[in-house]
Amino acid sequence: MRGRDRLARAASLAAALAAVVGAWAVAAALVHRPFLPSPWSAASRLAARLADGSLALHLGASARRVGIALALAAPAAAALGLASGRSKKLDAFVSPFVYLLHPLPKVAFLPIIMQFLGLGDGAKIFLIGVIIFGQILVSARDAARAVPEAFIESMRSLGATRTAIARHVVFPYALPALLSALRVGLGTAIAVLFIAESFASETGLGWYIVDAWTRVDYADMYAAIVALSLFGLACYLVVDGAEAFLCRWRDEN
Repeated sequence: MRGRDRLARAASLAAALAAVVGAWAVAAALVHRPFLPSPWSAASRLAARLADGSLALHLGASARRVGIALALAAPAAAALGLASGRSKKLDAFVSPFVYLLHPLPKVAFLPIIMQFLGLGDGAKIFLIGVIIFGQILVSARDAARAVPEAFIESMRSLGATRTAIARHVVFPYALPALLSALRVGLGTAIAVLFIAESFASETGLGWYIVDAWTRVDYADMYAAIVALSLFGLACYLVVDGAEAFLCRWRDEN
């Protein structure tokens, strides 16, 4: 990404942030109730909780769960999706499971998952991994199907093996779609993380938000919500940075 494009994106992000904070401040002033503190109050509490380490502990727990789920699910989903997109036999086996399982609301199975995996991190990581796996698998399969056959035939005419075609044609062609699917999957996973951590948990931002709500400490609650939003934003920026580096050939065309 060029320097001018980076500045434009940073400016648009700053403008969006200013608009959200401004709308929040106006709403807090108009409502003037304890359950909607001002953004300055939430920001002050966020800084205090990060400074004393209490909120950082829960942020680390949430980030660990998402990171482990991503590391376990994303590579397998990308590999299976790309392979099924290029193999009709494999796709005939994979597609029925995709059509049957992918549209189901995964969070509804959290109590059942907890019966098998217990109340610890295993159930939460599994649930997040399933969400990321499904998003990436479907996008990878569709992106692999969309590779122009002319590209494949050109590589075959040069004597390329299936492995070389997958590495030099299919994967680079599908990479932007894979990263877009990763954004969607992470966004959904972070939303589900809140629900998962509110069940039988004592760590994580989801638990902290619910705990602050039960304590009627709204400044603490909104501080944790802001932390969760910033965590999601950081994930998006990391994916954007990876896309700018890995797909820099698009800016050269």
